[in-house]
Amino acid sequence: MLKVVGIGAGGWSDLSGTATAALRSASVVLGSRRQLDLLPSEVTAERMPWPSPLLPALPGLLESFAERDVAVLASGDPMFHGIGATLARLLNPSVVAQSGVRVSDAALGYHLEWEVIPHPSSVSLAAARLGWALAEVEVVSLVNAPVSNLRRRLNPGRRILILSAGAGTPAEVVDLVHGAGFSESDISVLSDLGGPAESVTAWAGVAAEEISALNIVAVECRGGPATPVVPGLPDNSYESDGQLTKREVRAVTLATLGPAPGELLWDVGAGAGSIAIEWMRAHPSCRAIAVEADPARAATIETNAARLGVPGLTIVTGTAPAALTDLPSPDVVFIGGGITTDGLVEACLAALPGGGRLVANAVTLESEAVLTAWHGKLGGELTRVAVQRSKPVGGFTGWHTMMPVTILSVVKP
Repeated sequence: MLKVVGIGAGGWSDLSGTATAALRSASVVLGSRRQLDLLPSEVTAERMPWPSPLLPALPGLLESFAERDVAVLASGDPMFHGIGATLARLLNPSVVAQSGVRVSDAALGYHLEWEVIPHPSSVSLAAARLGWALAEVEVVSLVNAPVSNLRRRLNPGRRILILSAGAGTPAEVVDLVHGAGFSESDISVLSDLGGPAESVTAWAGVAAEEISALNIVAVECRGGPATPVVPGLPDNSYESDGQLTKREVRAVTLATLGPAPGELLWDVGAGAGSIAIEWMRAHPSCRAIAVEADPARAATIETNAARLGVPGLTIVTGTAPAALTDLPSPDVVFIGGGITTDGLVEACLAALPGGGRLVANAVTLESEAVLTAWHGKLGGELTRVAVQRSKPVGGFTGWHTMMPVTILSVVKP
């Protein structure tokens, strides 16, 4: 039996009777050295620190203790950015009994019962200390993510709690928040929550050398620019050499693509990366791979992704269709460039599962002819978008017509 026990900085005295009973009855307790040191001598189990790296060793470690009662210590709520969530992905629970005990044998190859005994998370404690309604707070983990992941969450009036990777994270957060134009924001550092060394300090009063590695950064955004959450960011949000899907067409294209949580997009011929970036901005779980043949443009995509808060965008530098080989299977494909390349559409369709969506844009007569031919074969919808923007004409104002864009949208049978 495996029991995952959440523990806070307050240690043993803060645990529930159920949690202490699980630890007393265990023959092995796994956890970080800091967590293991929180246990009193009455816990007689063998104490084993996590190996490093952990993930590759975890299946074998659990198997070696398969016949023993094992307890795993986790920080706070194990299922909130904790080891409990990692174990859930590994164990792949197939049955959840009424008792709350989960049973798994799919991933490990043997039968294992496991149970989670949660403790208040550091985020719950932070919200309580600040008097913030937790349901109205956005939570961002930077434990295993770059600080640029925070950028797209910044908007006036928003309250954000940031899980830090260590003592250096608060300074990185402040630099990013101020650099994004939110220098009037209220920023606090909450350290060692629930423990005897707990502190809640405004950033201006924090001595860098005194910041604990166990900290959360609280940001109440003030004074910065509003960033739209709908598709169609202003064109000047992006660096580009001119290969950029313009704002109005981008909004229509994203609406046609229809990003849904968890889906993976291939953005083929990505240019400045705007389609992939705004796909990922649609929902935190949306993923994308930008495929771009030009190395300079690929570097620009990386810059744009970091600036707009989606540093997790995968960038593949290479020419499609060859560059598509061995990529993870997409849910949706967008072809923004290279549609006339032999075999490109065929390769994209082959990679899509049944029910997968393909959207392609064309601006030249030759590329439009390709879309028309594929529409004849596959059906779907053809849409033509023509946009006019006003511009000065001498001392007056007139209309400037942009190149019309033809959009093909099909669903693979």
